[in-house]
Amino acid sequence: MHELSYLNKYFYKYKKPLILGLIWVIISNVFQILPAQMVRHSIDLVVDNIRIYRSFENTDAQGKFFDVFARGILIYALLILGMALLRGFFLYLVRQTLIVMSRLIEYDLKNEIFEHYETLPLSFYRRNNTGDLMNRISEDVGRVRMYLGPSIMYGLTLITLFMMLIPIMFSISAKLTWYALIPLPILSISIFYVNNIIEHRSEMIQKSQSRLSTFVQEAFSGIRVLKSFTREQESVANFTQESNEYKRQSLKLTRVQALFFPLIMGLVGLSTVLTVYAGSVEVINGTLTFGNIAEFIIYVNLLTWPVTSLGWTSSLVQRAEASQKRINEFLRTKTDIVSEKDLQKELTGKIEFKHVSFTYPDTGIKALKNISFTIEKGESLAIIGTTGSGKSTVSNLVARLYDATEGEIRIDDIPIKQYELISLRSQLGIVPQDVFLFSDTIFNNIAFGLKTPDEAKVIKAAKDADVYDNIMGFPQTFATRVGERGITLSGGQKQRVSIARAIAREPKILILDDALSAVDTKTENTILNSMKKIMQGRTSIIISHRVSSAKLANKIIVLHDGNMVEEGTHESLLAHNGVYKELYEKQMQVEEVE
Repeated sequence: MHELSYLNKYFYKYKKPLILGLIWVIISNVFQILPAQMVRHSIDLVVDNIRIYRSFENTDAQGKFFDVFARGILIYALLILGMALLRGFFLYLVRQTLIVMSRLIEYDLKNEIFEHYETLPLSFYRRNNTGDLMNRISEDVGRVRMYLGPSIMYGLTLITLFMMLIPIMFSISAKLTWYALIPLPILSISIFYVNNIIEHRSEMIQKSQSRLSTFVQEAFSGIRVLKSFTREQESVANFTQESNEYKRQSLKLTRVQALFFPLIMGLVGLSTVLTVYAGSVEVINGTLTFGNIAEFIIYVNLLTWPVTSLGWTSSLVQRAEASQKRINEFLRTKTDIVSEKDLQKELTGKIEFKHVSFTYPDTGIKALKNISFTIEKGESLAIIGTTGSGKSTVSNLVARLYDATEGEIRIDDIPIKQYELISLRSQLGIVPQDVFLFSDTIFNNIAFGLKTPDEAKVIKAAKDADVYDNIMGFPQTFATRVGERGITLSGGQKQRVSIARAIAREPKILILDDALSAVDTKTENTILNSMKKIMQGRTSIIISHRVSSAKLANKIIVLHDGNMVEEGTHESLLAHNGVYKELYEKQMQVEEVE
């Protein structure tokens, strides 16, 4: 229960329905116990008066005596029926408090997990696969809810019923009570042993479920690649293999769980047999009545479902504990990207890297080595280099998705670590290298960065990104849904929609991270001409492997293997006869061939 103690704060938050639920449980148990006493009185009434009734045989008094006798039995029957109806009503209230409470906590817990996910740095998502993240917020939370709802409800029912019923049973006959309770210690030991097996096998199922979820998510996300390489059959075979493993683990758990009900029912049946035996002896000795035997049998049967549910709820608790342990692992993971002073101010756009080095924490790859440069307010910088040279790392550091391992980054002459994260990022416009569009309309994708959707800004951004004509060519224009990850658009269209999304929010700092890699040369020139106007008065960083994209920039730096090897303007670098000129000449030759 150590891991489940994390949920105690929610019990405190919803203490009112929890306390009310406990009250309704107690009242429903009262109306469950009282009918047994009515049965005892009615049976004793019959036994005590049957001889008197027979003694009036063949007389008028027999009929009158029967009427009185039957009226007494009818009153008991009506009382039992009324109590059953009242118990049903209070059981309804129990579910309306305790089960509803579990749903509210489930809602809060999912929101807490999702909100926590969004605070974690990119390094966290590099270490964990998407399927596992999804499984913890859906499957694991679902298992925890079963502990919060049914387990607590049946647990409270069992505890309160025992506390109320056992003293009553002892007051009638201590000997008979001990006979009825003899099997319970055996039951407890059996449940403890079986639950240890269940806990282990539940963890194995959760791990298998995570692998299965990850496989399915990757298969559907990469369906275009699967079909292109005709790997459908292999994908199905791999899914079948993972699914068989999940089935195998589930069946192993089911076999153990199958022991619960035969075990419990057998031991409860033993209680009934012992009760009848011991009670019969007491009746013969004259210390108990037939009504007491019937009452005790009802009490034993009242304990049957709570004790039977003990095995099921124990299983739920064990599985919830395993799931909460997995959830807590992520909730205990804290981000190291935090603000030192929570500074909120409007940026002017000056960016300065001072001897910055960066090593990716998850791989140990040193992406940048002692990089220094300055971009003044409103100026533009192009970062050119081959794949793996560290270009995109600069973008990640400016957006503070990572912190520099060495050196310092300053914006407007203030260390970047002092800015409040939301304030900083809300003034950046970033077009990532790996374009991601949401499964929504084109309009909503472009307006994604705006606090309130503005049609004029969206249309202007679409025109500036040279995607307006494409959008108007669709039957539903801006209301066109782009499909998951933008699958219904071409690569160039997705990239231009992504550019429109970045510039629609009118950022102080604009970063294009290889944003034109999926467009042809003609479209690139069209967008670059539009970007000239967009970049005026705005600090811009153009990251590209194409030299043609660098012409717009006031200054160009060339990266190679994390080192800054050249710096200057387009003309000065061409005159230098270095790496930049070599890249320029190679790309010009390729364009001529095309």
